[in-house]
Amino acid sequence: MDIITVKEIVEATGGNLLCGDPAREIRGVSTDSRTVGTEDLFVPLIGEVHDAHKFLGQVIERGCRVIVLSDETALPEGRGDLNAVLVPDTLKALQNLSKYYLDKIGVRRVAVTGSVGKTTTRDMIYYICSEKFVTGRPQKNYNNTVGVPLTIFTFDSSMEVAVFEEGMDHAGMIHEVTEITRPEVAVITNIGISHMEHLGSRENIRKAKMEITDFFGPDNVLVINQSNDMLDKAEIRGPYRVVTAGADGGEDYSVHGITENGEKGIEFMLDHDGRSYEIALGVPGAHNAVNAALAVAAGVELGVSVEEAVEGLKKLSITGKRLNIRHGNGFTVIDDSYNAAPESMKSAIRTLMSAESGRKIAMLAGMNELGEQSESYHEEVGRFAAESGVTLVAGVGEKAADIVKGAEEAGGNAAWFGSNEELFEALPELLEKGDTVLVKGSNAMRMDLVADRIVGENEVK
Repeated sequence: MDIITVKEIVEATGGNLLCGDPAREIRGVSTDSRTVGTEDLFVPLIGEVHDAHKFLGQVIERGCRVIVLSDETALPEGRGDLNAVLVPDTLKALQNLSKYYLDKIGVRRVAVTGSVGKTTTRDMIYYICSEKFVTGRPQKNYNNTVGVPLTIFTFDSSMEVAVFEEGMDHAGMIHEVTEITRPEVAVITNIGISHMEHLGSRENIRKAKMEITDFFGPDNVLVINQSNDMLDKAEIRGPYRVVTAGADGGEDYSVHGITENGEKGIEFMLDHDGRSYEIALGVPGAHNAVNAALAVAAGVELGVSVEEAVEGLKKLSITGKRLNIRHGNGFTVIDDSYNAAPESMKSAIRTLMSAESGRKIAMLAGMNELGEQSESYHEEVGRFAAESGVTLVAGVGEKAADIVKGAEEAGGNAAWFGSNEELFEALPELLEKGDTVLVKGSNAMRMDLVADRIVGENEVK
């Protein structure tokens, strides 16, 4: 991070300097009282349960001397060399400061949203742009109104391109994040059914995702997955250019000839501007061919050639537990435990079935925020797994009971477990050496612990 002065903090946030030196400098921004450094600005956020203002004493004891706060009474007596800026709302101050800082370092921006595939596509764009530019991306899954500002403060003026991921769980959230990031290129991977519970319909989900274009003008570009039934270039109206990618043929960037090579990844052809390019990805999942096409399109709009983009994709390494191939204890685990939606569940099952050897086991937890149709979506996933030939479907948690129901109705072999702990006890009987195991579910179900147990700690003989 480049240096910011207290004076800049006051001006960017519209705050009032209660005490301190306007020339005082910071070299980092933190909202975590446990890790804040002596040269950081500390911003205490107020959540539904906790108000971080109560930790100001601890923060000062750690040596932090620059604070933005909204409750002056939380300041301890004897302020000494403390620098304190009073603002009406600390979250808004964090956001305003990050927007100021992003403008200050002058980096170009590209942002990705979508119901599934955001992080993977973001990482693809990062590796593509890194072939030509100094490029930054979130090191964690920071994609909300707090995470995006914290990501921005990890960048500095040496960077030429910043890649953002923008998530949401309600209407207006992407608008709020986009007001900070102001991307020149935006990507929408797809419109699915995640957050149906909050938004009510796929059309409302589409409207929420389209907020990523709210600050677009004639110089901006939206890249869409034209293969998705809710994304049609002909139906998009705005003062910006639309570029399409997909697998139906006729898109600006069209993929075909997709071959799944199990844990080794996928191969496919990409057609663009009258030329064809052979691409090999070292990550599994046929759906990643379209994600790659979206990423290439974004990279080209930023000045990367298709040839450079293809080279960048060879270096792809996915952030987090997304179709991560792990080995241990005689098992191959496809660890896709970060999140889940019906289409990503099906895609992961296809990847499981493309594995070269061993029995195919799917350990699946529930999917959240699917609304009134949640039961039928879970049953649909179970039927798909059974019809695909999965050896055993193991459902974990209350919602996964419907996955098991769907699998059994389709004639599949299935078992239900009320919790991860119940599954752990049964692992020695469920698994055999040489099995390939897909582990997937909504992040709150902590299926990552199941993957860890299989490759590291279980006692399967």
